[in-house]
Amino acid sequence: MEDENVRDALLKKNYYENCPGCKVDKAKDLKTDVSFRNLFNIWTVVICSSLPVSSLFPYLYFMIRDFNIAEREEDISAYAGYLGSAFMFGRSLTSLVWGVVADRYGRKPVVIFGVISVIIFNILFGLSTSFWMAVATRFFLGCLNGSLGPMKAYCSEIFREEKQGLGLSTLSAAWGIGLIIGPALGGYLAQPAVKYPHLFPKDSFWDKFPYFLPSLSISAFAFVVLIACIWLPV
Repeated sequence: MEDENVRDALLKKNYYENCPGCKVDKAKDLKTDVSFRNLFNIWTVVICSSLPVSSLFPYLYFMIRDFNIAEREEDISAYAGYLGSAFMFGRSLTSLVWGVVADRYGRKPVVIFGVISVIIFNILFGLSTSFWMAVATRFFLGCLNGSLGPMKAYCSEIFREEKQGLGLSTLSAAWGIGLIIGPALGGYLAQPAVKYPHLFPKDSFWDKFPYFLPSLSISAFAFVVLIACIWLPV
C-alpha cells in the first residue's frame, strides 16, 4: 500500500504558479475536445504574421522605381531583391532569441510583442520616403516579429497528443492563407489615387504615399489581433 502511494505521488503532475506552460498543460489535461477559441487564436495570429511577408511583392517594382535609387531600369530587380529579403533576413537573426525568451517568460508576451511590431513597422514601411528607410523598417519588422515559433509551440501544448496533428495543420493552413491574402491586398490597395481617383483624389495624402493603404490595412487587422491576444494562454 505504501509503495502504491509513493508511485502515485511520483506520477502525479504538479502545476507551478509561475511556470509559463503550467496553466496551458493544466487546461489541456482537463479538456478532451478541441477548443475552437484556441483554433481561432492560432489562425488570427499566424495570418497576422504572414500578411506582411508577401504583401509588398505586387507593387515592389513600382516602389523601387519611385524611390529613384536605381540608375537603370535593369537595376530595379536587384534593389527589389534586397528589399524583399530584408524581412526574412531579420527574422533569421533573431528567431532563436525569441524562442529562448518564450521559454523563459512565456509565449504570450512574445506573441503580443510580435503583433505590436507588425502594427508599428508596417505603418512605417508604408510611409517610407527612401529605399533605405523601407529596408530598415522591413528588417526591424523581421527582427521583432518572433510570433511564429511560439505559435508552433502552442500547437503542441494546447492540444492533446491525439489532436496535435490538427493543431499543426491549422497553423500551416493559416500561414498559407496569409500568403494568399497578402499579395491580393498589396495589388488591390497600392497606388489608390491612380486606381480609384474618385475615392482618393490626386495630390492627396494617398497620392503622396501610394503604398501606405495596404500597409495600413494590415496594421489595422493586427490591432484587432492584438486585442484578441488577451485571451491567449500564457
